Amino acid sequence: MTHKSVLLDTSFFLRFLNEDDPLFKNAEGYYRYFLENGHPLIISTISVAEYCVRGKIDELPLKTLQILPFNFNHAVKAGTLAKIVFDNKGKLQLQNRNIIPNDTKLFAQAEVETEIDFYLSSDAESKKIFDLPARESGIRFKFLNLATPHSEAFGVLDF
Repeated sequence: MTHKSVLLDTSFFLRFLNEDDPLFKNAEGYYRYFLENGHPLIISTISVAEYCVRGKIDELPLKTLQILPFNFNHAVKAGTLAKIVFDNKGKLQLQNRNIIPNDTKLFAQAEVETEIDFYLSSDAESKKIFDLPARESGIRFKFLNLATPHSEAFGVLDF
């Protein structure tokens, strides 16, 4: 049986690489859970670019990650998803945030790459953006909120 992959967004790495962050333990729990259960961890080149705004590439755990370049098929799907979001942006209640095209680009990658079953983020505003195309056109992958511990999300005991 092939294990499904997880696309980790930039907010995951910001929490996972900061032991003082309130969501560090949850990030560490997901990281361990996915690795121990054979689920490949994926980082998009989009998230690499976002992380490198303030962080350094050598801080990322690249040995345990598969790197996913943003390609032509992703761009086409991102345009479709972004159109839904922009056509409905009046319905969004975003706090101090513009609609960021990178959100729809990452969602497009997760949707196009059929081995990706999960998208892990601590970004509640990104979840609001995700919900629009998920309702309008259906999205195949599951959005996991880092605020929810992995044991709760997957119904496992965490010892």
